[in-house]
Amino acid sequence: MNNPIIWLHGDCLNPEGPVLKSYPNAPAIWVWDDALIDEWQLSLKRILFIYECLLELPVIIRRGDVATEVMAFAQEFSANQIVTTESPSPRFQDICITIGRSLPVEILSPEPFVLCDGYIDLNRFSRYWRVAKKYVLY
Repeated sequence: MNNPIIWLHGDCLNPEGPVLKSYPNAPAIWVWDDALIDEWQLSLKRILFIYECLLELPVIIRRGDVATEVMAFAQEFSANQIVTTESPSPRFQDICITIGRSLPVEILSPEPFVLCDGYIDLNRFSRYWRVAKKYVLY
């Protein structure tokens, strides 16, 4: 019997995204990644924006090492699978590999709203949007 948990991250905060739609009854977790916050130098304004998004989602919020917290959450719910949404982040890939050593990780693809083959700066939304808005599909 399939008993997944959902791992939400910065690239899947959409309540209409594929993970929450595909597994509406699965418990979900978000982990504040202190190392990422420091590395990307996220502002308090950005952290608050993310937090406000999380308040609209059916999610348990934790803080710490992402892989460790996701695995502990899975164990608490006797989960046999982790489900998440893909991300272009190399850090995401590393976390999936770590989690995948213990449990299978299903990575769902969101429906794209931008198709661009060139480089887009993902560190700042304004820089990203300056390029991406030319390629919006809707």
